[in-house]
Amino acid sequence: MQADRDPRRAGRPGDGERLRVSRRRVLVAGGAVLLTTTIAAIASEHGGQQRPPNAAGGRGAPPAARDSHPAPEPGHQRLAHRAARPAQHEQPRLPYGHPMYDVNDGPKTVALTIDDGPSPVYTPQVLQVLHRYGVTASFSMVGRNAAAYPGVAGEVAAAGHMIVNHTWNHYDLARMTAVGVQDEIARAADAIHAATGQLPNMFRAPYGFWSPAVFTYCARERLTPLAWSVDPRDWSRPGVRAIVRTITKNTRTGSIILEHDGGGNRSQTVAALKIWLPQLLDAGYRFTTP
Repeated sequence: MQADRDPRRAGRPGDGERLRVSRRRVLVAGGAVLLTTTIAAIASEHGGQQRPPNAAGGRGAPPAARDSHPAPEPGHQRLAHRAARPAQHEQPRLPYGHPMYDVNDGPKTVALTIDDGPSPVYTPQVLQVLHRYGVTASFSMVGRNAAAYPGVAGEVAAAGHMIVNHTWNHYDLARMTAVGVQDEIARAADAIHAATGQLPNMFRAPYGFWSPAVFTYCARERLTPLAWSVDPRDWSRPGVRAIVRTITKNTRTGSIILEHDGGGNRSQTVAALKIWLPQLLDAGYRFTTP
């Protein structure tokens, strides 16, 4: 015998079924709240912004949109001397494997870089000329020289000039292993930091010889690779007039000029600096650091 059925309840779930549906709704709502809370927490850890899966740098981004610097190798530990670097100004972000050849800081703006010191003889003379004309330069220091003449290195830093890591021994890094490259750069960083209280955030390869091992280490340690675009070859002592002529003839907006205060007799460099520096200033050039 068929049980009586209320026509108003036809097609509706029974009490037991309604209870199960209600429980499912509660579970779904609870899961949604939990998911929303989790996403918000993750977003807050990353600056409060949520990236869609295909945003630049995110999962599924095209290769050109991703950071071109390689990630540190698993198990790599940063060296103990990697303290916070002094805030000079924000460095440009370069593609992996490309050193900086010029500066971009407005019309007729150039940079002067001075390598291989510090020298107890020539660095103070260079500092005097720069002070006379109110010019700030970048000094690429060799670590063993900074360790040998910490007082001179300290004078460079105290005068407000930028300091660049130029290895410990000034070896050709392109002929060295990755371990040797790391030792040359890290040891120089220690010596420069001890002498000046600063930890350079730029690196210049001796002779301008770069290698994958050098670029990888620079990327890992956040060192901007620094090259040059005007080279008077003052290290070869070509004569004061030749140095002046090369610099004044080839300097353009954005040029990075290379000179030396260490590694030998730099009397021609100092004499030439006294000539071409005021000439460029009179021509409307101004100096910045990379």
